Amino acid sequence: MKDEKLRRTHRTSLLFNGREQEALNLYCEKYKIRNKSKFMREAIMTEILKQFDADYPTLFEFEKPNLFYAK
Repeated sequence: MKDEKLRRTHRTSLLFNGREQEALNLYCEKYKIRNKSKFMREAIMTEILKQFDADYPTLFEFEKPNLFYAK
């Protein structure tokens, strides 16, 4: 049984110009990516988590960011 908290219920759209769409299609064809939605979601979340890691508080910052609870 899957965790209901991990269920994807929020939709976000994204638009590409012709050249971007062509590049995406070529990339997916070359690397045999069949699920573009999963690929884009993982690419976006990887970049977000990488940036959060880079922005992690240093010794002199007092407040730790919390992704799961709003202030």
